[in-house]
Amino acid sequence: MRDPYAILGVGKSADEAEIKKAFRKRAKALHPDRNTSDPKAQDKFAELNSAYEILGDATKRAQFDRGEIDAEGKPRFQGFEGFGGGHGGPREGGFESFSFGFGGGGPFAGRTGRPGGDSPGGDDIFSHLFGEAMRGGRQRRPAKGEDVTSTLTVTVEDIASEAKKRIALPTGREVEVMIPRGVADGQIVRLRGLGHPGSGGSEAGDALLTIRIAPHERFTVEATDVRLRQPVELEDAILGAKIRVQTPTGAVNLNIPAQTNSGRTLRLRGKGLPGKSGPGDLLVTLEIKLPEVIDEDLLDYARKRREARVTP
Repeated sequence: MRDPYAILGVGKSADEAEIKKAFRKRAKALHPDRNTSDPKAQDKFAELNSAYEILGDATKRAQFDRGEIDAEGKPRFQGFEGFGGGHGGPREGGFESFSFGFGGGGPFAGRTGRPGGDSPGGDDIFSHLFGEAMRGGRQRRPAKGEDVTSTLTVTVEDIASEAKKRIALPTGREVEVMIPRGVADGQIVRLRGLGHPGSGGSEAGDALLTIRIAPHERFTVEATDVRLRQPVELEDAILGAKIRVQTPTGAVNLNIPAQTNSGRTLRLRGKGLPGKSGPGDLLVTLEIKLPEVIDEDLLDYARKRREARVTP
């Protein structure tokens, strides 16, 4: 896979917020549902999600930046850092002290010290060190199994409670999936090794789950924040009150300040959805309700207010 920074279109100095913003923007543009005429749309989207799996996780990102894992999250082989001799000269006991002798002599020439002897030399040096598996790619590994795709629909409450969801994969296997923190609608989660089996004993493919967040009658999801429109009685808005509001994990108390205007938004910190760097907030937008039954005192008050406003 390509460099995850290049896939997301961000620099190596990008912070967590920039990476998340870039992922959402590109996920929206590359989603297969919006690119039905592109046969490679699924691959591009899967590549984007794999890149975000690396850069969206602080630990994996640090490992990638240090060269400990590759762009697919797999550990890199660290045994030959010494090759090349460009970092302070040969180290004692290291491979840099070897003279490979590709042109003739050296320890990997023939037993007589000449090229073409009995010991391996030239392009077979890695075969000498590690056997046939390293012969310049001439011995191929069996093909990895095919990936499978599926869709997992979750509710706001599922995300908030970090629920486990059971899903039947196209392979016929049923698995339990834990909803990842900070999940976004349309994000693809890779379940490694749960695709079709490979040939000749090679590793199985992966299962790619597209997460869909079901629409909610009251909540609107914005990353880890959740928005809620809350009706408020007129007298509560004028005098102030404590009311009960619903969150994704249950009802809580909310203090309404006196003289609150309709449309004002109050923030309940930590009452949103779980994220990688902590929970989001619940943003409650207040909507003042007028009495359903005509109140003559209220009408009289309103008339006096109007007269006072228009009187020169």
